[in-house]
Amino acid sequence: MTSETGFDPRLYDRFPTTEPRPEGELEELERVWRKPKGWVGWFTVVNNNYIGVYYVGAAFLFFVLAGILALLMRTQLAVPTNDFLPQETYNQLFTMHGTIMMFLFAVPAVEALGVMLLPQMLAARDLPFPRLSAYAFWAYLVGGLVFFGSIFFSLAPSGGWFMYPPLTSKTYSPGINADFWLLGIGFIEISAIAGAIEIVVGVLRNRPPGMSLDKMPIFAWAMLVFAAMIIIGFPAIILGTLLLELERALGWPFFDAALGGDPLLWQHLFWFFGHPEVYIIFLPAAGLMSMIVPTIAQTPLAGYRLVVLALLATGFISFGVWAHHMFATGMPPISVSFFSAASMAVSVPAGIQVFAWIATVAKGKFQFNTPGLFTLGSLIIFTMGGLTGVMVGLAPFDWQAHDTYFIVAHLHYVLIGGMVFPLFAAFYYWIPMMSRRALSERLGKWVFGLMFAGMHVAFLPMHLTGLMGMPRRVYTYLPGRGWELPNMISTVGAFMIGAAVLLFIIDLIRNFRFTADEDAGNVYGGGTLEWLPTGLYSTRSVPLVTSRYPLWEQANIGKDVEEGRFFLPGAATGRRETIVTSPLRAEPMYLQTMPGPSAWHVLAAVFTAGFFLLLTVQAYWTGVVSGVLAIACVLRWLWETDWTIEQETADLGAGVVMPTYVRGPSSHGWWAMVVLLTVASMIALLSVFSYVFLWSQSGELWRPPPGWASTFGMWAGYGLTLAAAAVAPFALRRLTGAGPAAAAALVTLSAGALCATLAHDWFSWGAAGLTPTVSAQGATVHAMMAWEGVFAFTGVLMAGFVLARAVTQNLSATRTSTVDLVCLFLAYGALQGLGTSTVARLFPGGG
Repeated sequence: MTSETGFDPRLYDRFPTTEPRPEGELEELERVWRKPKGWVGWFTVVNNNYIGVYYVGAAFLFFVLAGILALLMRTQLAVPTNDFLPQETYNQLFTMHGTIMMFLFAVPAVEALGVMLLPQMLAARDLPFPRLSAYAFWAYLVGGLVFFGSIFFSLAPSGGWFMYPPLTSKTYSPGINADFWLLGIGFIEISAIAGAIEIVVGVLRNRPPGMSLDKMPIFAWAMLVFAAMIIIGFPAIILGTLLLELERALGWPFFDAALGGDPLLWQHLFWFFGHPEVYIIFLPAAGLMSMIVPTIAQTPLAGYRLVVLALLATGFISFGVWAHHMFATGMPPISVSFFSAASMAVSVPAGIQVFAWIATVAKGKFQFNTPGLFTLGSLIIFTMGGLTGVMVGLAPFDWQAHDTYFIVAHLHYVLIGGMVFPLFAAFYYWIPMMSRRALSERLGKWVFGLMFAGMHVAFLPMHLTGLMGMPRRVYTYLPGRGWELPNMISTVGAFMIGAAVLLFIIDLIRNFRFTADEDAGNVYGGGTLEWLPTGLYSTRSVPLVTSRYPLWEQANIGKDVEEGRFFLPGAATGRRETIVTSPLRAEPMYLQTMPGPSAWHVLAAVFTAGFFLLLTVQAYWTGVVSGVLAIACVLRWLWETDWTIEQETADLGAGVVMPTYVRGPSSHGWWAMVVLLTVASMIALLSVFSYVFLWSQSGELWRPPPGWASTFGMWAGYGLTLAAAAVAPFALRRLTGAGPAAAAALVTLSAGALCATLAHDWFSWGAAGLTPTVSAQGATVHAMMAWEGVFAFTGVLMAGFVLARAVTQNLSATRTSTVDLVCLFLAYGALQGLGTSTVARLFPGGG
């Protein structure tokens, strides 16, 4: 078998080494990774052992807050004509409940588990961008708490977690409540994208040597698919919220039918994100199940490869199901048939995973401990939710059940069974990995019993009330319709679930004692790498992996890791480090040096959240100041990256020597930039979809574009941007002495050409008589140019950054990553502008 990187696999024969490494190396390792002392250290720490625990704790806090809102709603609906809550307050409560559960709990919770568990499962010192993870967490926490606080000032949104226009347009929602939703969750979108970048690059590039793709833990596969789905799906909600806020703030009519817009465009954008989000939530939870079930049964997972294929298939098919939520909007029959078939098809890979878990339990010996009970409960509840999902996937039935409590019941069975129960199983299973004491088995079984029974008591009757005609989102109802008893039963069940969560919190308070270097141990006998002996730096040495369950199948691996007999037993460069491996076979490629604690990413997160929230309350100048401060903090944070290390190579142990720096497509920074630009390309593609969709609905209102002379000028400008961006890295590498100055000049030229071309495009459309407030065509074209303006503005910042590094002699021909990535960004910006501008000018007809 040939190597994919040039690494000689025969070097693996040197590990584990025959002699343990000296204790001095361990002391150096502990010194390098030590957390800053005092309360400041809790804020500035960047190690994912800490950030992951913070992240999970914050997500659970929002789960509890959203649950309290649910109990208030169920109290209102317990009896007919109840006046416990006013109508507007109830509307705000159900909007905030759905928004918090989906945006502030579900997605962040599974992303937080990834940040916390993946470094341990991959035996990596850390994920590749620890400050990015910390930035995502602090932006999420600060912004989320302020967003939740809006409910105490009657500023919470009331248009539902889906925010359909025209209900949420300025005409029908004149206050800033809807703006709190549209701008207030901007930090969630940023946080999710940042986490997805971290997870994709971490899973593909920071696995331990020998852990090829077919040996990866299922949870790592699930998180990889999860992150890819965020990269593809979240741009739709980013674009949708931007368009609706532009309509509300500036009067650009994307969704106003009188001016060529269409409210259905929002539904297409929202559900292109919204239905895959169900699987974005479910797949990591399924990954957790696939990790816990083999341990509970004490046997390897049955059908490993089939489960991996099922994860990939679910992620792919889920993007063909978004209009499943739009059967009642009058879609053409052929479209209804396609999306109905896709709704049936997506249940097949989910079924494969369920049967794999059942087969694993059947071939092992199932243990009825607390994680085992929660996995069993998840199987039952999720299967019931899947069956009703097949029912609503049939268009004739959906037409009858749409917007009734049957849908509420289906939604909660799928989400609670497919995500909440696996999450609680994970809490009981993995808390011994990070706490000095495990949670109580006795209390855990009470938590399970109350939650399992409460789940069915609360939501099973809702199927009946839905079939009896009770609509969703009503704050009260009249007596005599037969809805009284089912609603009272549902309210009792909701409070049973609340009692279970309260009991769990009591158990946490009694037993959870977080520590990074002392834990309760492998209580349930797991076979994967997260149960290796760890410290703040994760494992003492990075092991060589030869199987899927190393702790079961590789003798003495824990002892050998702890004694430093594998890769990187110390701090080879005197800094924080981790090994970067190849994406397919995990062959060692180079040693990545990592940043330490800092306040800059925390300040950047606070000011980022402040920017969005201040714009929401129309404190525009203060918001701009907050945005400028956020940018300044980010630039200061990035100044410490791409640093010069005199030590060009490092010994990873047993004489295996690797470089400490690489550039180009082999570097982890390049991979991160490609992921980010994939997000940007999805926003651009969806903006083109919006343009074409609106043209298809009101094409007779479309005005002719600018003439061919203007079009050729646009093409020339983007061509100059591309040429300068392509030449800059070459100049840095090839021009002796003058390379840094030449590269900085070319980067500046490229950014300037991008700005000039955008200005030319903007003014040429104005000269052609197209303004953004007059028609949907003008609004969509100017929105695409505004998105291009984000790249032009960022390109100018990047050019200034490169100039500053050149002036301070921080650019060199051997360390070119900064210039490489900036040029990649500028080149993409030119290609994106070229594509969107050409579509707008040539479709449906050129000038």
